[in-house]
Amino acid sequence: MTSGGDRRLLGRWGEALVADWLRARGWRITASGWRCRYGEIDLIAENDKYLIFTEVKLRKSAVFAPARAAVDRRKQARLRISAQLYLANHPTQLQPRFDVAEVYAPQGMDTGRPEICYFENAF
Repeated sequence: MTSGGDRRLLGRWGEALVADWLRARGWRITASGWRCRYGEIDLIAENDKYLIFTEVKLRKSAVFAPARAAVDRRKQARLRISAQLYLANHPTQLQPRFDVAEVYAPQGMDTGRPEICYFENAF
């Protein structure tokens, strides 16, 4: 069983993997772990066209369900409200988009090659 601190550390590790993955594709990370009273946005990144709000889900495997299944309607609603607050404080001409990144790491942080599945415009 994993403690809350271990889960947070593992989650941050997964977010860092996705941030590196996005940077390798030309995205600029503008915020990581951005918090407001409605929740947290794991990654916020931009390119010349989009401002993306990315929810990162890390799992050992997809045997039970894909990691993206955890981004249900309630989670999506909280992310939308959080994004609206972010945009109110950080106005932009870029088009906002919500993405979901799944990170599969069977051995946790000891996984040699974690798999990243990225879903653009997920909701």
